[in-house]
Amino acid sequence: MTTRAGFIALIGEPNAGKSTLTNYMVGAKVSIVTHKVQTTRARIRGVAMDGDSQLIFVDTPGLFKPRRRLDRAMVAAAWGGAADADVIVLLIEAHRGVTEGVERILEGLADLPKGRKIALAINKIDRVEAPVLLALTKDMNDRFAFARTFMISAEKGYGIDELRTWLAAEVPEGPWLYPEDQIADLPMRMIAAEITREKLTLRLHQELPYQLTVETENWEERKDGSARIDQIVYVARDGHKGIILGHKGETIKAISKASREELTEFLGRPIHLFLQVKVRENWLEEKERYSEMGLNFKDGNA
Repeated sequence: MTTRAGFIALIGEPNAGKSTLTNYMVGAKVSIVTHKVQTTRARIRGVAMDGDSQLIFVDTPGLFKPRRRLDRAMVAAAWGGAADADVIVLLIEAHRGVTEGVERILEGLADLPKGRKIALAINKIDRVEAPVLLALTKDMNDRFAFARTFMISAEKGYGIDELRTWLAAEVPEGPWLYPEDQIADLPMRMIAAEITREKLTLRLHQELPYQLTVETENWEERKDGSARIDQIVYVARDGHKGIILGHKGETIKAISKASREELTEFLGRPIHLFLQVKVRENWLEEKERYSEMGLNFKDGNA
């Protein structure tokens, strides 16, 4: 049996569908999916099998114009993930077309070392008519020499099998890099923290989700097969703490309930989740926080 294994970097603007595509390929939720942009921070790897090929998806942060240290570190991580990958897939949204952000990404792709396979995946194809889709495909391929172009809907699963089959044939020959039944290389503590952060992001509005982080402080396995998970939500300002707690603690209770239910389903056993909210004014400038998110603190320097 000839086995193959390789890293596939999914790159694109925030909200292009990279996390949704990762989760669909892997068949489990390993990357948070929200309606808010820039929610993926760490380079989460989802592992999918296709025949004798192991596909390791590097779900990079969305590429955007950075303003803060965290933004700059996220963008550096995205390009680092692309540079290290065996295959790159650029995701763009069919209904948005060639935006200024897509143009910047194409410039960045042109600067990568030659010889790497780069495919284009036009996502959310159900939102446009066929003539618009064909015109966009021609426009993008006139701008860059993509190895292949795929028309997909990451949310509904259209075109994903064809993309997966192509990727399985393109990754290099070699032994599998992960056990066959492993779906992600992130420790469960971090996946649990990401799930809670997703619930916070969905519940809260405006800038606040980017001013908070979640850490799994304690994980206790219990004799009855359940687990107790203690997490801390760090916020940058005292006013943010009140927003997260909500009136009579209603907001934090709703977030905790939603996160607990998903963790219980994800892990297949009862979970007892306890959340605390703490103010840590300078967490966005703490080197340790970046390491925990898989980011390089130095990449955030202006």
